[in-house]
Amino acid sequence: MAKLKTLEDLKRIREEAQQTLKIRLDTGTTITVGMGTCGIAAGARDTMRAILDELAGRDIDAHVATVGCIGMCAREPLVDIQQANQPRVTYGNVLPAMVPRLIEEHLIRGAVIEEWVVGRIEPAVQG
Repeated sequence: MAKLKTLEDLKRIREEAQQTLKIRLDTGTTITVGMGTCGIAAGARDTMRAILDELAGRDIDAHVATVGCIGMCAREPLVDIQQANQPRVTYGNVLPAMVPRLIEEHLIRGAVIEEWVVGRIEPAVQG
């Protein structure tokens, strides 16, 4: 991370963080791509690029993040999708060619692609 040298640098970083938070809150959608060494070796960079391109091409606002290895190396590239008040769904072996279907069915139609799922975490219960 670059060193902050001026108050303007700090303001710029604050504005970027606020925009990222706004996207998360407005869309309620976070897509997380496993980018540990195992994920990268399995092609996660290309999968991540395909996700970003597909979102941009469809003009979909979603927060896209990366994480390290979570121990399911044989299922890399891993992609998590979490939408507001829905389970976090982890898809395994997600290749770039699969991304258009993933975005269409899960993000747009709200239908989980069961044959690709390797796990899910239910949202926390409020109360």
